[in-house]
Amino acid sequence: MTIDLRADPIALTAALVDMPSVSRDEAAIADTVAWALREQTEGFEVLRHGNTVLARTNRGRPTRVVLAGHLDTVPIADNVPGHFVTEDGVEKLYGCGSVDMKSGDAVFLHLAATVADPVCDLTLIFYDCEEIAAEYNGLGRIERELPDWLDADLAILGEPSAGWIEAGCQGTLRARLTTSGIRAHTARAWLGDNAIHRLAPILERLRDYRPREIDLDGCVYREGLSAVRVGGGVAGNVVPDEAEVVVNFRFAPDRSLDEATEHVRQVFSGLDVEFERTDGAPGALPGLSAPAAKNLVDQVHAHGGGGVRAKYGWTDVSRFAARGVPAVNFGPGDPNLAHKVDEHVPTAQITTVTEILRAYLTGRA
Repeated sequence: MTIDLRADPIALTAALVDMPSVSRDEAAIADTVAWALREQTEGFEVLRHGNTVLARTNRGRPTRVVLAGHLDTVPIADNVPGHFVTEDGVEKLYGCGSVDMKSGDAVFLHLAATVADPVCDLTLIFYDCEEIAAEYNGLGRIERELPDWLDADLAILGEPSAGWIEAGCQGTLRARLTTSGIRAHTARAWLGDNAIHRLAPILERLRDYRPREIDLDGCVYREGLSAVRVGGGVAGNVVPDEAEVVVNFRFAPDRSLDEATEHVRQVFSGLDVEFERTDGAPGALPGLSAPAAKNLVDQVHAHGGGGVRAKYGWTDVSRFAARGVPAVNFGPGDPNLAHKVDEHVPTAQITTVTEILRAYLTGRA
């Protein structure tokens, strides 16, 4: 299949949606994107690395901006090919990936082909396996094997944000809290010590927990500590001698991962539990004071975008922030519709995001 990068980005989004690209099956769409960048753009060095496609200019501009988006989607739920529907006077494109995030990819590809003289050098990264375990993430692979491709003054990820700048991101960690008891027959339960019952103080602490809110660069981040799994029990007639609660802490990016871990540990201090962090990733500070980011904020305000707000959730902006590169999420589509069977994007948002980024890349007031 071929695509026309100079076509209206709405039509380009529809063409990308019609190309199935579930995680680990991105070869076809990567082939198409690589071909289109080589044949339909000028001044770009294009590189294929696995199923990630990279392209960059080297015009000697004073700044560099990364436009990055993932090519994969969650499994298709009878929602490919896409289709257009007008509801209450609003045209919408339905289909798997229309929000997360082929509309963002389409905007970036279209701009690469139609912005002839940007005020900055550009790096484009279209990567694979974002929707599955982090070990497979194509951007992580680039970070390890071709790190210079991530160097920039600003990184813009096309994650759905409904035309808002969603700055930085929360960090995340999971921890396992394990209780121990004494196994016994339930007919003689007094001979045992029920480990599940010992979970009660943990759940009480979670019930009473009050999350912190903090303003960073005008973005208010709200933290959250939640139980996400409870396990225990041996058989229907056995008092269990071990039980566990897994908790997930979403934390503001002013905390490091170690600081966040210690905070969670302190929440449960004094309880007779074993604490183990099982995984985690740091957040990303907004970085909106950086000149390149401030210019983007100005363009969003000037062209009727949604404004600026904190990103709730973790995204790959964290990888750039860890390298000292300010990074934001900015793309069409309501993030609350990502991964849903009725995933859809208002086509006007695709147009608005394209216009804002075109003005930003050309320095147009």
